[in-house]
Amino acid sequence: MVEEKITVIKSYSEDETVSWGKILGGLLKAGDIVGLRGDLGAGKTCFVKGVADGLGIPEDQYVASPTFTLINEYRGRVTLYHFDLYRIQNEKEIVGLGYEEYLFGNGLVIIEWAEKMLRFLPEEHLLIEIERVNDKKRNFIFTGRGRWYSEIVKHIEERQKYQYSFSNFLSEGG
Repeated sequence: MVEEKITVIKSYSEDETVSWGKILGGLLKAGDIVGLRGDLGAGKTCFVKGVADGLGIPEDQYVASPTFTLINEYRGRVTLYHFDLYRIQNEKEIVGLGYEEYLFGNGLVIIEWAEKMLRFLPEEHLLIEIERVNDKKRNFIFTGRGRWYSEIVKHIEERQKYQYSFSNFLSEGG
């Protein structure tokens, strides 16, 4: 059985969502696979912008949802392949993308609407479910499958504890 680690973090603004993405981007490496799930407007692309920042992708490579092209490529410390499967209707279309080239290549893959291709993902990957609580607040449920991805989730969890402690310190006049 594959090791699995789950944690939930909260984001209270778009800037905070970008910051969590940036933290994750600083941890990821070539060959990693991240799936994003969440309704329209949940913040998937906003989160990917943060990941791109964490990967050192220059701001002139504006990260946008690749809804019409399906896959965008950005060059930074690691090449980021950003999939958006919103318009994909069936598994035949996924196979037509040549996804294997990306999943088993030398870049980092982030897939929006990952639920449409979960069966094609390797057993070990990181899945992030984004729940929209209200206009600003989001819950991010990180599920790391496999040792490496479980370690990433542990790091995110520790970071959240630190930020929560620091926020409490500041609110108490520290």
